[in-house]
Amino acid sequence: MKISILSVYIKLVIFSTMESLLLPVFYIVVLIYSVVIHEVSHGLMADSLGDPTAKNLGRLTLNPLKHLDMFGSVLLPLLLFIARAPFIIGYAKPVPYNPDNLSDKKYGPAKVALAGPASNIVLALIFGLSLRLMPDIFTSSLVPQLFSFIILLNLVLAIFNLFPIPPLDGHWLLMTFLPTRFNALKVFLYRYSLPLLFVFIIFIFPLIFPIVSILYRLITGINL
Repeated sequence: MKISILSVYIKLVIFSTMESLLLPVFYIVVLIYSVVIHEVSHGLMADSLGDPTAKNLGRLTLNPLKHLDMFGSVLLPLLLFIARAPFIIGYAKPVPYNPDNLSDKKYGPAKVALAGPASNIVLALIFGLSLRLMPDIFTSSLVPQLFSFIILLNLVLAIFNLFPIPPLDGHWLLMTFLPTRFNALKVFLYRYSLPLLFVFIIFIFPLIFPIVSILYRLITGINL
């Protein structure tokens, strides 16, 4: 009987250790593929509008090796996880495109920019509805926790990238629809993009989490 109890205890310890080791790996893999899908979506939209730059460079692929930025895709999220930061963020190498090739010269850049965050919202919706409709048999497993991470991460990526600060996607929307009389603002944003981005990440970005929480509840029906 003692041997049986000891065996069960050892199995539980091994399972717990494996879980604690595998979860960070899973989180990083999810982050990598979320940003890869984000970047590929930019390229697919550009290609649909007549610019084959990303296709010609072999960037319209889900192979992460084509998109990885060693710091932004691996080291940064790993450091944030180890530091127990309230959020995990990362980035891949931007998919290049030539706006001069776009069939829609006026709104094309905005469409290309919007495709990235839109892909993250679609991923959040897919996994959110899956979590909402998940059979009870899975609710006591790790699956809901993993799905929740995918949903939250993609909502954060979408909202983060929609802010109108270069080089984030949202700045293309602003540049497209901002009247010419505000050209001075455009010049200001480009000139001071790095310090503005730093201020945004430190002071403003943490304020988006109430928005993320509301969207998460709307999608999944679950309160964080």
